[in-house]
Amino acid sequence: MFPLGAVLLPGEELPLRVFEPRYRRMIEHCLATDGRFGVVLIERGSEVGGGDVRTDIGTVAVIDRYVRKMGGEFTLVCRGTDRVRIARWLPDDPYPIAEAELWPDEVQPAVDLIPLLAKRDEIERLAARLTRADGARPRRWPKLKLPENPVERSYYLARALPLADADRHRALAAPGPADRVYALTEALDDVIASLRFRLQ
Repeated sequence: MFPLGAVLLPGEELPLRVFEPRYRRMIEHCLATDGRFGVVLIERGSEVGGGDVRTDIGTVAVIDRYVRKMGGEFTLVCRGTDRVRIARWLPDDPYPIAEAELWPDEVQPAVDLIPLLAKRDEIERLAARLTRADGARPRRWPKLKLPENPVERSYYLARALPLADADRHRALAAPGPADRVYALTEALDDVIASLRFRLQ
């Protein structure tokens, strides 16, 4: 397991620089086997040195590309695949290890995306006003290309929206795609409130 100060979502790319000796050993082990490890969010503490408090929900990362530098440091590009739930943390030996199980999404009824997309549009407008107020030219946000599959679509939205890691983790922990969309829609209210406050 690789605890990080950021959330990895299924379908997301994760660049990593691995320099701590214990995690270099972990990556060596992964490269010698199936190239997979788990990523969880650190709730409290630091990525370096241990002693952190970790969440119990994470994502499987697959190593797509890597470079091993002089001295043993790794530069990796990984990809998030499946969601996992931690059943039990084991002693770090020397890196974090856990008993984990895949946690597929529940099948849930279709959900209306219009409220979420309307809030995203409002955030884009507010962000543009804030950028112009700072004397800069606002950038146009990329157009969303929503997948047909509801689970993939919900994770795509979680990756595409401007959210803090706590909100991204709530999205990851949602039981299914409808719950994930509701969580994302609620999280955008905080983003809108923050932008409006900064514009006052």
